[in-house]
Amino acid sequence: MIERITSAQNPKIKHLLALQEKSRLRREEGLFVVEGRRELEHCLAAGFQIDTLFLCPEIAGPDLPGLAPAGLAPAGLDLTAGLDPAGSPLPPSDVSLRSTPPFTPFTVPPLPMPRAARSSGGKGLPARIVHVSKEVYAKVAYREGTEGVIAEVRWKERALADLLPKEHAPLIMVLESVEKPGNLGAVLRSADAAGADGVILCNPLTDLYNPNLIRASIGAVFTVPVVACTSDEAIAWLKENDIRILTAQLQDSAPYYDVDMTCGTALVMGTEATGLTDAWRQAADAHILIPMLGRLDSLNVSVSAAILLYEAVRQRQR
Repeated sequence: MIERITSAQNPKIKHLLALQEKSRLRREEGLFVVEGRRELEHCLAAGFQIDTLFLCPEIAGPDLPGLAPAGLAPAGLDLTAGLDPAGSPLPPSDVSLRSTPPFTPFTVPPLPMPRAARSSGGKGLPARIVHVSKEVYAKVAYREGTEGVIAEVRWKERALADLLPKEHAPLIMVLESVEKPGNLGAVLRSADAAGADGVILCNPLTDLYNPNLIRASIGAVFTVPVVACTSDEAIAWLKENDIRILTAQLQDSAPYYDVDMTCGTALVMGTEATGLTDAWRQAADAHILIPMLGRLDSLNVSVSAAILLYEAVRQRQR
């Protein structure tokens, strides 16, 4: 049965809104929210699993192109169930699940989850598909101009070992204590564009599945492997795997374009306000800087990250 919701007071809608707003709830339940077809396609391609899919047929349209082939629904499941031939919603009593036989229930396999989620046994939950009215969708959507698609997605943990490529020297972006989701999202977009092998968030001050971060990254949080850990853990892993640590700092530094980035390289940046901690400065194999020719002494962290990443690209393609 595909449920249709027309009230923003429905418990499922309240839960969806709470997941958007509360980092603690996301961690406890092992769920986060993804809005938009493009972001969901990237999310699924990265191996994440949808728990509940909310569709607004009046916005998404009766054909919902690209959804089923991308894996948003099992083969044979009609996402337009509950719509009349013109694409308008049927009354709730007429809504039923239609599929071409044989129909296999859409279940989510077990995934690594926070302790609270594992305490229930860690079993995959059946994915649910919910149709919502335009009024309800307007209440839950945090972006204008989206395609009428929003989902609660199961949390997926990644490990540092997932960042090691087999065919070339690794290029890793490391960010320490960067707080603003917009900056993190922009760095992830640059990392994706530059073909970086991963991003390490050390001592992060925002959770990886913050809706603002997902929105700012336009899905790059899924296309680039991202791992959160402590600075000590990251340093030990980089040293163990012979990945050269280049810290961006003003003191005792050489211009970034004079430093070799063709070997395994980790580009490490801190916050604009406080920079990097001493642990990174001491662990560095080289200190690099971006020359400042104007009156100000710093660039936005996302701009600096893009400059450094593309210097690595330039050197490696030379």
